[in-house]
Amino acid sequence: MKRTIFDMEHDMFRDSVRRFMQKEIGPHADEWREAGIVDRAAFRKAGEQGLLMIWADEQYGGLGIDDFRYEQIIIEENGRYGDTSLFLSLHSRLVGPYIGKLGTEEQKQRFLPDCVKGETILGVAMTDPGAGSDLAGMKTRAVKKGDYWELSGSKTFISNGINGNLFVVAARTVPDKPHGLGLFLVEGGMEGFERGRNLKKMGLKGQDTAELFFDRVKIPASHVLGDPEKGFCNLMRFLAEERLLNAVGSISHAQVAFDLTMDYIKERKAFGRPIAAFQNTRFKMAEMRTQLDVVQTFIDQCVVQHNEGALTAETAAEAKLVTSEVEGVVMDECVQLHGGSGYMDEYRISRMYTDARVSRIYAGTSEIMKEIIARGMGLDPRAR
Repeated sequence: MKRTIFDMEHDMFRDSVRRFMQKEIGPHADEWREAGIVDRAAFRKAGEQGLLMIWADEQYGGLGIDDFRYEQIIIEENGRYGDTSLFLSLHSRLVGPYIGKLGTEEQKQRFLPDCVKGETILGVAMTDPGAGSDLAGMKTRAVKKGDYWELSGSKTFISNGINGNLFVVAARTVPDKPHGLGLFLVEGGMEGFERGRNLKKMGLKGQDTAELFFDRVKIPASHVLGDPEKGFCNLMRFLAEERLLNAVGSISHAQVAFDLTMDYIKERKAFGRPIAAFQNTRFKMAEMRTQLDVVQTFIDQCVVQHNEGALTAETAAEAKLVTSEVEGVVMDECVQLHGGSGYMDEYRISRMYTDARVSRIYAGTSEIMKEIIARGMGLDPRAR
């Protein structure tokens, strides 16, 4: 189905992003997967191309363009021609806005320029071991000590955990309030801050996902991000965009899988004729084409609403839920249609299948998304 949300400027931008991904990112995907980490130079090259934090004001080195469609294009082209392990959007649109919208002018001047250049790589550390999506169960704590804070605890499943050199870290600041959290900027090299191992994962092998440890790290007042007791509210403020980012990635990833499978079934033969000629294959492809078109249209409309400042938390949860679930279905069907080849890592569809499995888990599990949607409908489990 023809998409209608992009204009000529977006198409020109897409062409430039595609060339960049084909030249600078895609050729290195296999070596990064083997190494378990993306080369830091990829962020610098993306910065030189103007692909990082393009929303940032020109005084900080950005383009001052806060149109989410440009980020949507970057995600789509990276998923098709680059490497899904390269989390440019986590850097640019998930973590960067914490500094851009909560930071003081001093913090923005100090940190944003290098973030735009890709010299500084960002990460966000919310998840405590054992707490998962339950931010209220966070045990990492920050205690006020005169003119600084003392941060202690640990985080796990942190994307860009090895490459990152600036993290937004959530910690409990009010012991007797479940939502009494603060956000703190922790730089690589701060005394008491240590990285754990690069975690071994089912998929996204090139993404450096790590544990982080904080042993009485001294956080100066200059590194407190926003009100130190309202971190929970600030985290919630950015979750809708985080889930939209994931939704865009999931549906575009599924579309790439569909396209690869279309090529495969036309070339592969069984019993003397192409696999595409069998009724089961044709029906499966027809079902997936319908799902992809319907969901892509919904996601494009969510992007339009987000640009207008009208995307609600409930709609973002719907977007994240439906795209990650459809992605899972499409990946499974596409592997099946590849037959034995689909189980072999030399075929891209095999790697895409394992990469996709986390989509239903990170940024809030499918079960959490259903809770958010249901509560938005007035179906509160606490109701009497």
